[in-house]
Amino acid sequence: MKVRRSDRLIDMTRYLLERPHTLVPLTFFSKRYESAKSSISEDLAIVRRTFAQRQTGILETVPGAAGGVRYIPIMGEAEATGFITEMAHRLSETDRLLPGGYVYLSDLLGTPDVLRQIGRLIATQYLDAHVDAVMTVATKGIPIAQSVSQYLNVPFVIVRRDSKITEGSTVSVNYVSASSARIEKMELSKRSLPAGSRVLIVDDFMKGGGTVNGMRSLIAEFDASLVGISVFAEGNFSGDRMVTDYTSLIRVDEVDTKANTLHAVAGNYLAKNAARFKELGE
Repeated sequence: MKVRRSDRLIDMTRYLLERPHTLVPLTFFSKRYESAKSSISEDLAIVRRTFAQRQTGILETVPGAAGGVRYIPIMGEAEATGFITEMAHRLSETDRLLPGGYVYLSDLLGTPDVLRQIGRLIATQYLDAHVDAVMTVATKGIPIAQSVSQYLNVPFVIVRRDSKITEGSTVSVNYVSASSARIEKMELSKRSLPAGSRVLIVDDFMKGGGTVNGMRSLIAEFDASLVGISVFAEGNFSGDRMVTDYTSLIRVDEVDTKANTLHAVAGNYLAKNAARFKELGE
């Protein structure tokens, strides 16, 4: 039986949303719904227009015999600004400051909706960067990496500070912790990252950038290349950061250890992606 247009649109939209950055031939939808390609093209035009109006994503058309459509998730400027403003407000709540100047983030990074928004935000910045893998360090960066990798539809790899027998042979590097000035070690399974991969580093919180710099060294050991660095939040750091070219969603700009309070504002994400938002809004 042929499928009604309303049913096709619902199922087609669901299928595309679940497979970002995946090329889907028109013939697939034509066979799936037993409909002519002309009808499928009309349906996709409706989906494309709705995605653009709501800034849900871009429905890209790839011409040719081997072509089709590809859904690319995005987040518009208004939604991005609202989300970042809300996160800055929530980070400024009392009792988030922990001993040693650390910031409690587990409640936010354990909330599925927050993680989805973080993933969409970071994926928007790198939508055309041809990322092959998302890298983070265990443990708090893992949910962010998983969300970003889902929206970019690429694997994520986990760097660890201690090797696991289930990882097999590993590559390790020594790095300097910017906050403690101690020499630390991090490792990554040899099977995790093919040579030549284009890697995006993500993490939950950055101070001096020592951990991120260590991951950057690991990428070089695998003969891979660094595409970018994105962190959920950055904190104040009195010395020179080991990493200067990065994107942060939130910035903690004031810390009062005596009153056990902090204040957070928007990071540099919105400024660094102003041109991107303008392009998406046109």
